[in-house]
Amino acid sequence: MTTYIALLRGVNVGGSARIAMQDLRALFTDMGYDDVRTYLQSGNVVFRAPAGAPGARPSATDPAAAPGARPPAGLAAGIEERIADGLGVSCTVLLRTAESLTRTLAANPYLHRADDPAKLHVTFLAREPAAEQAARLEVPAGETAVFTLVGDEVHLHVPDGYGRTKLNNAFIERRLGMRATTRNWKTVTALHRLAAGG
Repeated sequence: MTTYIALLRGVNVGGSARIAMQDLRALFTDMGYDDVRTYLQSGNVVFRAPAGAPGARPSATDPAAAPGARPPAGLAAGIEERIADGLGVSCTVLLRTAESLTRTLAANPYLHRADDPAKLHVTFLAREPAAEQAARLEVPAGETAVFTLVGDEVHLHVPDGYGRTKLNNAFIERRLGMRATTRNWKTVTALHRLAAGG
């Protein structure tokens, strides 16, 4: 059984794409997933996929079954389709495993620089950008925020606060040409605890 974290993009933000977390938990349960939990109202779902459930881990002989492997192809798309059909909301779902979120915590290069965790954010990307895409991601002029691209995630340190930075989710999506969703460090660490059974 594999633990996944589903990160919904743009849910319950600015009065659009409204989803009740109770309804979201019920939908994931109806899909055959176990131990479904949500965190906050912004669309963070931790769930376990038993063998035979939609999108469950491939067989142990499959290289994709190695610990920390990316979620199976099509799992996010299947969840997006069920949310659209069952809840009437079209949204992007980005998936991580419990193992990959452990690596996210370890990879943050700004932990030693931030006296306030609210200055730390992670932008989760739909996929790892190619070199030519990554080259387009630069800090805007006059910006105090900094970033580090690590695989399919962008670690951010925003001294002036995320609400004031130009290095936001929309900017990163435009520069990389892919969907993304951003979470603050408190949320990332809380999701890691939930995924670890805390």
